[in-house]
Amino acid sequence: MKSPVPRFRDVERQAGSLQPTQCVPPCHDRPNTMWFIRDACGIVCGVITWMLVFFAEFVVLFVMLLPSKNLTYSLVNGTIFNSLAFLALASHFRAMCTDPGAVPKGNATKEYIESLQLKPGQVVYKCPKCCSIKPDRAHHCSVCKRCIRKMDHHCPWVNNCVGENNQKYFVLFTMYIALISLHSLVMVVFHFLYCFEDDWTKCSSFSPPATVILLILLCFEGLLFLIFTSVMFGTQVHSICTDETGIEQLKKEERRWAKKTKWMNMKAVFGHPFSIAWFSPFSTPDHGKADPYQYVV
Repeated sequence: MKSPVPRFRDVERQAGSLQPTQCVPPCHDRPNTMWFIRDACGIVCGVITWMLVFFAEFVVLFVMLLPSKNLTYSLVNGTIFNSLAFLALASHFRAMCTDPGAVPKGNATKEYIESLQLKPGQVVYKCPKCCSIKPDRAHHCSVCKRCIRKMDHHCPWVNNCVGENNQKYFVLFTMYIALISLHSLVMVVFHFLYCFEDDWTKCSSFSPPATVILLILLCFEGLLFLIFTSVMFGTQVHSICTDETGIEQLKKEERRWAKKTKWMNMKAVFGHPFSIAWFSPFSTPDHGKADPYQYVV
């Protein structure tokens, strides 16, 4: 009598049969190749993000800090703002150019499944859209054209999915953008008060109308992104603490994974143990050595 064999199941139905070209591994699978999604909308949004940060940098430096007569005020605020802006852009770059946890494309072959040495009766989930063996908690992204482990959502502002490997950088990006937005708003308020008390021609190297327009634009940008990134930061931290991605919350998927404490969930994303490296976009967190291919029986 033959022993039970692993069952093979499509979890995402598509009309028509799969074409062989769909299973060709893309350039992301090549070693020593930087991860980058060639999506026109995402690239434009990423460029806009950097341009907005540089605009804020221009207004803060050349409209508010350099013309200031208080050297200490300019040095302190300039150092804080530039440091936060640098960390924000570095976090954005890491979130954009880090593999979010893509499942190898085109590995749903009979030979590979046999090499996994699965237990009899286990169900192997396959994604017909990218011909990959689909681990538990992975979802297919139509923009990245890949299945992403612990995919939270696809963010056009970082031109990438937010997943298992880059969620830390996305959280840092939203946090640092929120901080520089708040800092710029505070400086705008102080600068307006200073200009009202003093002659407008002495509070800026630009003409009074140009100064007002630049400050209003910075104030609008700072307020908009403070609200947006603060909300994103809060939802991401909540998602991490509950160990439930945005897609899982939206689909109300049944929890099939072990429940851990909030602190353990935070360490799983930012690294073990807690240190200053949690706040550094240059530190790669240790996500543990869990098997990326977890199947549901």
